[in-house]
Amino acid sequence: MKKQEILNYFDDELMDKLFAFSYARTNDSYEAQELCSDIMYALVKAARSGGEITNLYPFIWRVARNVYYDFLKGKKQRQAVFCEGSLEEENTALSDAEEDESEELLEAIYRQIAFLTKIYREVMILFYIDGASTAQIAKTLQISETTVRQRLLWARQKVKDEVKDMDETYDRPLALAKMNYSIWADGNPDWGDPRDLGVRTLSKHMIWLCRKKPVGAAEIAEKLNVPTVYVEEELELLANGKNGEYGLLRRTGNGRYVINFILLEKAVMKKAVAIYAEQMPKVCQIIANYVQKHREEYLSFPYLNHRFIKGEPDFNLVLWQQMYMISDSFRENVRRILAETYFADYKEPQRPLSVFGHVSCNIPYTAGMDTTYAENLCGFRWIQVSNLSRPHIRSHFFAGHNISTDPQLQMALRAIGGLKISSLTNDEKEHAAKAVESGYLYREGDQLYTKILVYPMQEDGRLYEVSARLFRGYFEKEAQEVAEKIAALIKKSVPGHLLGEWKYVNALAGMQSVNLVENALIEQGILTPPEDGIGAEGCWMSVLKEEK
Repeated sequence: MKKQEILNYFDDELMDKLFAFSYARTNDSYEAQELCSDIMYALVKAARSGGEITNLYPFIWRVARNVYYDFLKGKKQRQAVFCEGSLEEENTALSDAEEDESEELLEAIYRQIAFLTKIYREVMILFYIDGASTAQIAKTLQISETTVRQRLLWARQKVKDEVKDMDETYDRPLALAKMNYSIWADGNPDWGDPRDLGVRTLSKHMIWLCRKKPVGAAEIAEKLNVPTVYVEEELELLANGKNGEYGLLRRTGNGRYVINFILLEKAVMKKAVAIYAEQMPKVCQIIANYVQKHREEYLSFPYLNHRFIKGEPDFNLVLWQQMYMISDSFRENVRRILAETYFADYKEPQRPLSVFGHVSCNIPYTAGMDTTYAENLCGFRWIQVSNLSRPHIRSHFFAGHNISTDPQLQMALRAIGGLKISSLTNDEKEHAAKAVESGYLYREGDQLYTKILVYPMQEDGRLYEVSARLFRGYFEKEAQEVAEKIAALIKKSVPGHLLGEWKYVNALAGMQSVNLVENALIEQGILTPPEDGIGAEGCWMSVLKEEK
């Protein structure tokens, strides 16, 4: 084969093997990186030199061994010269020489020092900038003086080599193109949500570089053309997270980091969504038949609303409330099969919060639910209010909303059993009018009644009783087919250390199915969205009366 074909074999597997070869023959990972880089450079030169080779891998390892021998010779020669002279004298000579250099060269030297990893950067700064002796540096860093000399030797040579090439690299722009992730959280964000620390462009690129295998600061700095000092600081932030226990990256030893959450690449995300989409027409029809068949059961739930008590229940409001459970039933069936058949031996991490996501792509998804609470308000000991956020529904409020400062929701609480309009003040009438407009209330004569669904909190355990039956025994064949394909995709695309978090891949894959179910029911006339996007649909509350 021609030597130039060697370049076709430069992949992650070869790099790993060359680094392992280098690491086994050097003192630390930093020297290993230097040796590995020298070997790769020699292979590139060989590829461009022309000619042919008989056997590829014997040639590669012959080059590797030759570079290693040269590396050893050069190291011994440099150490001999370095250790015979006085570092302090050499420092003075270097300083004298620098006085004759241009400001551009001096700036380039300082810049290259910033690109060194921490253990080399700190000895360079202490020695050349702070003027400390090797003995003082050894004492400060609690390492031997010989180690100080070795690190200075390596770092100085590295800076020297880089400055020689500064015409090519000095003006190279930062390699930070725009990158966006869509990341969700499962659990309690108050425990420490690491997503806030991953919003910077630098953070996103570093996470991306760590997504498949452990990577060190030097390698990241080189690929992104960012000084290592910034990379090291960012790595620590991303690994520590907000609580020191859970970050977007995890440490793997030897100064290397790897991704610590499920992050699907764009192509993988699209493939996962397509696996679900293939089965959704059948699934939607099964769900449509089910909700119509069980209509009376849904309406028999003990709601407190006036129209239910008077015998005029609104099935549309009930169905919107149940959509949180109904639209997710197929995805839950797939999750159950994955857990029982494909991932029974994988242990899920036990922590209060987990994050997961994908590289942003054009996959429409809006399916959230927010819940808020209040105590001792409007004659009720405990109140819980929820509302959906959907493509067809605008939410009234978000999680953590303060009901005690919301006069419209308070009107809905007061009007559960009926509220006379004539008993209201002018300000209260204005709030009531807005509550009617937003769908919280409706009017019959001189009475206002609560329009959003209300039920006694004691019945909370029965709320989704009918819809929950869809979680087993329905669309079993379709769920089996999806589970088989999703399992194969997970094992192919998720790093081994994250396989215990497989369920989040399924959650991402089935996200769009929630909207597809609702759209299918709307198209069949079974479900009707609010006219202007906001109304009583998709909003409900449970209440517990105060004890007398």
